[in-house]
Amino acid sequence: MFFLFLGVGLVLLGGILAHFSGRRLALAVGAGGVVTGTLVALVASFMALLSGRSEGLRLSWNVPFGAFHIEVDALSAFLIGFFVLASAETGSLDFERLGAAGDPWRAGILFLLALVGFGTKAGLMPFHIWLPEAHPAAPSHVSALMSAVMIKTGIYGLLRALRFLGPIPAWCGWVLAGLGLLSGVLGVLFAIAQHDIKRLLAYHSVENIGIIALGLGLGLVGLSHGFVSLAVLGFAGGLLHVVNHALFKGLLFLGAGAVLHASGTREMDRLGGLLKLMPWTGAMFLVGCVAISGLPPLNGFVSEFLIYLGAFRGSLAAGISPGVSAPAVLAILGLAVIGALATACFTKAFGVVFLGEPRSEEARHGHDPGLGMLLPMLLLAAGCALMASLPAAYLGLLAPVVVGVCGLPGEAVRESLESAREPLLIVALLGAGFLGAMVFLAATRRVLFRKRPVKETVTWDCGYARPSARMQYTSSSFADTLIEFFGLIVLSVVVGVVESSMARLRLVRVPQMLIGAGALSALALFLAMARS
Repeated sequence: MFFLFLGVGLVLLGGILAHFSGRRLALAVGAGGVVTGTLVALVASFMALLSGRSEGLRLSWNVPFGAFHIEVDALSAFLIGFFVLASAETGSLDFERLGAAGDPWRAGILFLLALVGFGTKAGLMPFHIWLPEAHPAAPSHVSALMSAVMIKTGIYGLLRALRFLGPIPAWCGWVLAGLGLLSGVLGVLFAIAQHDIKRLLAYHSVENIGIIALGLGLGLVGLSHGFVSLAVLGFAGGLLHVVNHALFKGLLFLGAGAVLHASGTREMDRLGGLLKLMPWTGAMFLVGCVAISGLPPLNGFVSEFLIYLGAFRGSLAAGISPGVSAPAVLAILGLAVIGALATACFTKAFGVVFLGEPRSEEARHGHDPGLGMLLPMLLLAAGCALMASLPAAYLGLLAPVVVGVCGLPGEAVRESLESAREPLLIVALLGAGFLGAMVFLAATRRVLFRKRPVKETVTWDCGYARPSARMQYTSSSFADTLIEFFGLIVLSVVVGVVESSMARLRLVRVPQMLIGAGALSALALFLAMARS
């Protein structure tokens, strides 16, 4: 409690010193208070992680006409610390005057502060804990808005922070790409294990934020090592995925909302057979499933393809240092794993919810929603198809955005983007041909069977005399093999090591002492910066 009061007191002291002393000293003291409060707030996070109980640091006072309280938000304090430190050199919070003053150490610290603060807003792992809880609790149209727009403000904030910092150390790109890879792989693994359809989609938001961060991280690696093609295609793929994710994730959340509206449940194991009862919703949901899995010919493939293309060029170019080739190879392998797992996950989601037989009485009464709910899904599905079929249009629109983000010459950016136009056009034409072939076969089948009697019967029952809905795959049984395989890897490599280390070091009793020492060290650091 002492350190909580110390942090608040230092912030207040910084405000007082701003009137009676120099701005530099006031900013240093205020920043010390912010860091102290941030470190104190992390005690609650440690205790929640170690004990499994949710705890918060909150002080309340009763006053004659009501009450008020102080509650510490550790992650917001990282952003406060970012802006305080970024303005320490000039003493101004104007965006044009924020920066690291050419100091690589300060640029690295500012990058980490921005990564934690804005990464939490975006749902980047390991700062994602709020996201899987918030999305299922919100109404489905609000969940669509949160996933499509709100969490992207974290990506926007991170990009603006990068523009403030100017040139940053090469390791910053590696850290961002690594966290993106971690979010992508673990996000989709957590999604596969879910039974709640909205919670599954929430974890896929973590996965797709990871893909965006992976592209931006490769862009930073390319900038740091002067490899223009990797920088341009990494940033372009990440930024384009921001738009693509908004389209297909909004479509999927609206489809999940239509299922919830019709059946009254989000539990996939209580659904099934809805494609016959909700054909329009099922078709739109299938479009979203194909798009989010990164499969051609829809838009999810296009943005991931740009990241793939940049990573392949970074890994195959002659004379490229390991600082570029290693993250590029890991990005290729990671994207391949993410795409395969996402395909498996949405095969499960669509198959369990829309195919087979109804598993409950609620599922037997499913029905398509009205036009007011169907029209937004139709528009988003059309957007997914258009973004994949018109690469020439949006590549031209991407060029000035990439120039503004990475600061490279416009001609070099346009040249790198033009090199991706031809393969994207080939993929778009192949996708259009595939869809055309599917439509032709469906029309041919309808014509051939038009005058023949067609009977419907139950699915092959494997010899059972009285098959029931319980004899179908559930969400658990479908994903069991994948969860078991990857669970062994993740648990043995990550969780087992962490838990054994905690047991040896007895960290349950250590956080308070660490926070105290860290707070005093941070205060001393900022005071030393003020004197220098």
